[in-house]
Amino acid sequence: MAWFRDGRQLQFESEEEGAVNGREETARPTYAAAVSATVPNGGADAKDWFLALKRELHQQVISSLDVSRVGLLEEEQLRAEVRRLAEVLCRERADLLSLSERERLVNEVLDETFGMGPIEALMRDPEISDVLINGPKQVYIERKGRLQKTSAAFHDQHHLLQVIQRIVGWVGRRVDETSPMVDARLPDGSRLNAIIYPLALEGPLVSIRRFGAQPLLIEDLLANHSITPEMIQFLSACVEARINLLISGGTGSGKTTLLNAFSRFIPPEERLATIEDAAELQLQQPHVVRMETRAANIEGEGEVTTRDLVRNALRMRPDRIIVGECRGAEALDMLQAMNTGHEGSLTTIHANSGRDALSRLEIMVGMAGFDLPVWVIRRQVASAINVIVQIARLVGGVRKVVRISEITGMEGDVISMHDVFEFKQTGVDDNRVAQGYFHCTGIRPNCLNKLKAAGVPLPVELFERRTMQG
Repeated sequence: MAWFRDGRQLQFESEEEGAVNGREETARPTYAAAVSATVPNGGADAKDWFLALKRELHQQVISSLDVSRVGLLEEEQLRAEVRRLAEVLCRERADLLSLSERERLVNEVLDETFGMGPIEALMRDPEISDVLINGPKQVYIERKGRLQKTSAAFHDQHHLLQVIQRIVGWVGRRVDETSPMVDARLPDGSRLNAIIYPLALEGPLVSIRRFGAQPLLIEDLLANHSITPEMIQFLSACVEARINLLISGGTGSGKTTLLNAFSRFIPPEERLATIEDAAELQLQQPHVVRMETRAANIEGEGEVTTRDLVRNALRMRPDRIIVGECRGAEALDMLQAMNTGHEGSLTTIHANSGRDALSRLEIMVGMAGFDLPVWVIRRQVASAINVIVQIARLVGGVRKVVRISEITGMEGDVISMHDVFEFKQTGVDDNRVAQGYFHCTGIRPNCLNKLKAAGVPLPVELFERRTMQG
């Protein structure tokens, strides 16, 4: 083990772990030729042979390094040294590998030494939004809303566990049998969740949610036909006029993306406080204070929850509070903040519809430990939340804003609301991608007077009943 000057750890496999025993040394003109000559059905055996060769080369490179000098080198210098050694060793196996195979092998050895091993190349692909690892031999990705199986593979469960421990070590987290689950934010902003034995029965499980270096803008949502100009005009006015918004949707539907995109309409002179479990928000404002929860340590102490941070944020003079996701008792504090001078706050919630989102809010307020009557909770919700934006990932991976609803108050003990805009799915095309159209219901929002008073009036013609172009 060695250390860079910036304190980041560099981990190597031990000699025992890196050993490859009993591999045939029969000369092969190229890797491809070797496969056709020795593997009757190709495929898996060929991949295993290449993995074994990569592991052997990795161990030889590490054994050839002068460990006494490793800690004195900058990372770029160390990379250059590892590449040089790997190329020298590859040239000694020129009868087994073609030039392109040698270059691939060298790059993969560098990934094993400095990066995330077999998935490093996937993490460099900007089109991949999720990397899902189901044990050492199954790696899936999501590209453009569709899951695909990749050829990436780990040697075995120990190799996969070693890569997981290296990744979480970079961000100061740990995972082992005493703490077999970990949720962490990677240096590039991606969110990692890993679960290992004894909770994962067939090998470690890893999910990495990736975020682009540049967040999607309103223009990108329009280009993807996820929303219409009329919807944008209404929601942007709501954000600017400090209307409280709740963004609802399922996992991977694009809630955070939508929140990021509409943050551009918040006036730049306002102070924003963001609170998240794993920092994902990339707000487009100059005055943002970011806070992130902290898990308990091995002794079970030091935990800082979302609710703790919401309470603390109230003392930080924020104009708006933005909670990345409400999922527990912090919902009560968030509602109270919206009702006590922090209008224009935004948050997201997991729910399949606007009604479900309100029901979940009631349940989460009950988790705060106060024995409040249901009608009191519902009045708090109806007073605090003004507009609910429902977003969904439909068949084929397309993401749409499927409904924008306004809460209008209480009718007896029931929260009343009406839909302003909606998306109606009519079917799927030949590629099994959802098809449909956006529709304006013809109902004028009750908040139009508030928008006018805030200096962002909207024409009533915007809400005429019609089909809209997406």
